[in-house]
Amino acid sequence: MKLVGVCACTSGIAHTYMAKEKLVKAAEALGHEIHVETQGTIGTEDPLTPEEIAEADAVILAVDIKIDQSRFKGKRVMEVPTSVVLKASKQIINKIEESLNA
Repeated sequence: MKLVGVCACTSGIAHTYMAKEKLVKAAEALGHEIHVETQGTIGTEDPLTPEEIAEADAVILAVDIKIDQSRFKGKRVMEVPTSVVLKASKQIINKIEESLNA
């Protein structure tokens, strides 16, 4: 499964990057591909390309703030707080996989 994600917390520092790390490690452990963009105090890092978004089976938004979701129109999107990703990243990915296979 191919995934893309965006991580953004209220301060744009610690939780943003910890959530990204958790998602990347969980996806790799479960045998999936993932590319994660961060939006923080220093701006956007590792921005998702239109091609990555188009090829993605699903989008994970680990966000504690409002972000522009218009580029994900037509995609299966799961939005969760960064704190949930920190505690249950594998479960989130498994839930997405189950919903795609349903």
